[in-house]
Amino acid sequence: MTEDEAILRVEAMIDANGERIVAFCNAHSVNLARRNGRLRDAFDRALVLNDGIGVDLARKWLEGAPFPANLAGTDFLTRLLRDHRTPLALYLLGSKPGVGSLTTVGLATIAPQHRVVGIQDGYFPDTQSDAVVADIIRCKPDIVLVGMGQPRQEIWAARHAAQTGALVICVGAYLDFVAGVFPRAPTLLRKLRAEWLYRLMLEPRRLFSRYVIGNPKFLLGILNDRRRQKSR
Repeated sequence: MTEDEAILRVEAMIDANGERIVAFCNAHSVNLARRNGRLRDAFDRALVLNDGIGVDLARKWLEGAPFPANLAGTDFLTRLLRDHRTPLALYLLGSKPGVGSLTTVGLATIAPQHRVVGIQDGYFPDTQSDAVVADIIRCKPDIVLVGMGQPRQEIWAARHAAQTGALVICVGAYLDFVAGVFPRAPTLLRKLRAEWLYRLMLEPRRLFSRYVIGNPKFLLGILNDRRRQKSR
């Protein structure tokens, strides 16, 4: 989809009924999904949007053309919330304790027409998920922004989205970006689609495996997919 088409698709999901999940897929997501069946199952139940140059390159190799647009989560979500003029109730689920309040302040600048009706950090055991769902139901949000990292956020969404009565969007580090905990890459790097390199520079220890090891692993996996595709 183009970005405009994706925005319209997600906006339509806000007012729909039943289980509604939006997720983003990048090269790291593919690496995780290759070995995690629960994540694959979660993606099967979601509207999955392409995020980043890795999956774009993969589509070109496997399907002959890149995606119509790069639906990078941080920019896509900001546009979705900013341009949706009808006021929405938002529930923030994820990040460290205290980040949600900062995210609320950031969202008030980005999209002041919406209001945050509930906050829950992501550092709770799975045994407390039912209590978290009960709090979401009490708050009656239109959208739940879930930022607990992959694959936990997608697996949590697949298990609980239908119970919440809301659109659940798996947002990764978006809550941290809006809160100002993690700075965005300079504009030039974003235009070059190399924001991952900036994040690696900021958090080399945490992200070394994801990018330095993970990116070559992803490309090798796609090459193997292409070879199997040609053999068929």
